[in-house]
Amino acid sequence: MSNSFEKTWETYVASWKAPTPEAKQRLFEQALARDCCYTDPLTQAKGWAPLIAYMAEFHRQVPGGHFVTKRFIVHHDRSVAYWDMCNAAGEVLGDGVSFGEYDETGKLKAMTGFFEVPS
Repeated sequence: MSNSFEKTWETYVASWKAPTPEAKQRLFEQALARDCCYTDPLTQAKGWAPLIAYMAEFHRQVPGGHFVTKRFIVHHDRSVAYWDMCNAAGEVLGDGVSFGEYDETGKLKAMTGFFEVPS
């Protein structure tokens, strides 16, 4: 089962890099519960539309920005992912950790990111 959670996680990670809201939604359909909740130090987004809007704002600030999972650990429908945030050229801009919770269908229902906020 852990491989399917990792595949779900990586599909979600790919949605951060997807170039359009439609492409993000197609990935969401595979990986996210409709009522998912995304939380990080800067925001909380409940549901797909607010999350897509937040991702669009991220791309305005970091064009081509994306995330690369460095380590993924899972048990009991929960996961921890250690990641790097990269720019379009693949240079690391920062790092962090995310905690995921999965529903009974194996889709993410909660994603909580932890990272240092620039001052």
